[in-house]
Amino acid sequence: MRHVIGALLTATAFVLLLITGTVVSNLKETETANKKITVEEEKKETQPIQTKDELNLYAQSAVLMDASTGRILYGKNEDLERPMASTTKIMTCIVALEYGNLSDEVTASQNAASQPKVHLGVYKGETFLLKDLLYSLMLESHNDAAMMIAEHVGGSMEGFAKMMNDKAKDLGCSNTYFITPNGLDAKEEKDGQVKEHSTTAADLARIMNYCIGQSPKKKEFLEITGTQNYSFQDLKRKQNFSCNNHNALLNSMNGAISGKTGFTGGAGYSYVGALKDNDRVFTIALLGCGWPPHKTYKWSDARKLFQYGLERFNYKDIYQETRFEDIYIKEGVPPSGRLEEPVMVSCGISDSEEKSLKMLLAEDEKVTVQTEIPKELKAPVTKGQTVGSVVYLLNGEVLKSYPVSLKEGANRLNAFWYAKTIIKNYLSMPGCKSIFSFY
Repeated sequence: MRHVIGALLTATAFVLLLITGTVVSNLKETETANKKITVEEEKKETQPIQTKDELNLYAQSAVLMDASTGRILYGKNEDLERPMASTTKIMTCIVALEYGNLSDEVTASQNAASQPKVHLGVYKGETFLLKDLLYSLMLESHNDAAMMIAEHVGGSMEGFAKMMNDKAKDLGCSNTYFITPNGLDAKEEKDGQVKEHSTTAADLARIMNYCIGQSPKKKEFLEITGTQNYSFQDLKRKQNFSCNNHNALLNSMNGAISGKTGFTGGAGYSYVGALKDNDRVFTIALLGCGWPPHKTYKWSDARKLFQYGLERFNYKDIYQETRFEDIYIKEGVPPSGRLEEPVMVSCGISDSEEKSLKMLLAEDEKVTVQTEIPKELKAPVTKGQTVGSVVYLLNGEVLKSYPVSLKEGANRLNAFWYAKTIIKNYLSMPGCKSIFSFY
C-alpha cells in the first residue's frame, strides 16, 4: 500500500511539472486569446437625406431639428457662425430662470437705462420684479430689460455673459459665443483673438431644445414664451406697461409652442422656434433671413421647415432582437471538469435595458445595426462583464449603443485545479477508499 501512495505522489509531482512547462510555453505565445474579432450584422446603408436647400429657403443658415434627440432633419449652412440678434434672449431667459428668482426685485442701472431701442424705457433706479422683466424680454424683446436681468443675475454684463457661455458649453454648443444679453452686434478681444457675438443655426436650435425640454425651468420658459399679452407695473406703481408677443406662429400655425424673433443690421432677421404635434417636437432656427424690407421672409421659411418635418418624419420603433453566439473561453475551467469539453459562456443585452428604440425617421431612411462581440476571451471572466455592443447607426452617426455583457463567468485553469482534479479522480477510483480507510 505504501507503494500505491508513493506512486500517487509521484504522479502528482509529474503533473505539476507538466503544468509549469505549459504555463511557461503559453507565456511565449505572440498572439493573445483576447484578440477581438468583430462580427457584423448590418443592413445595406442608404444615402443620407438630401438637404441641399431643396426647400429654397430665404435664410442664409437654417436647421430643422428633432427636439428630443437633437438630430438634424434638414440643414442649410447649419454650422456656419453668424450673429443672431435677439434670438440670444432665449439663453438670457433660461439662465435667469435657473439662477434667479421670479420674485427678485431688480433695479435699473444707468447702463441698462441707456440701452437702445427696442426698449422698455426704464430710468436709472427704477425697480421691477424679475418675472415682469422676463415677459418684457421675451414678448417685446426689450434691450434694457435684458441688461437689467443680466446685471442682477450675473453681477455685470460680463459676468452674465460668462454664465451664458458656460451654459452653451454644457449643451455642446461649441460654435456659440455670447457677449451681450440682448443680442446687439458686438465684438471683443479674448485670448488674442477677436470674438464676435455669434452662433450657428444648429447651436441655436440645441439651446431651444434645452429651454423647452431639458431645463428644470422648462415649464416657466414655455409659459412665458407662449403668452400672447402681458401687463405689469414698476414696483412703485408709477408706470404701466403692456407687452404683446411678436411670435406670429403662435396664432397662425397649429402646434407652435415657443419662439423668438430677432433683427440687427449685422444679423438680418432671425428666428428660433418650436412646434409640438402629439409626441413629435420640432425646433427650427433661421439666421440671416433677409434684411428690410423683407421682414416676412422668416415666417415663410419657418412654415416651410415645420411643414417639411410634419409631412416627412414619423416615429418608428427600430429596435431589433439580436441573437448572440456563445463565446469560447480559452483556458477556462470546464463546469463538467472534463478538459476535452470547450468552455462556452452566453452573452446578451441586459434585461434592464429598454427593448424599444423610437426614432423620428423619413420613409427612405434606413437604420444600420452593427453587433460587435469577440469570438473568444481568455479566462478568467466574470458575470456581467461588458464584452461588446450593439450599435444602431443612421448615415454613419450613432443613434444608440447597447452594451453586451456576459451572463455567466468562468475561472482560469491553474496548477492547483489540475492537482485537485487528479487527486479527486484518483480517490474516486474503485479500491482507493478502502485503502485510505485502512490507514
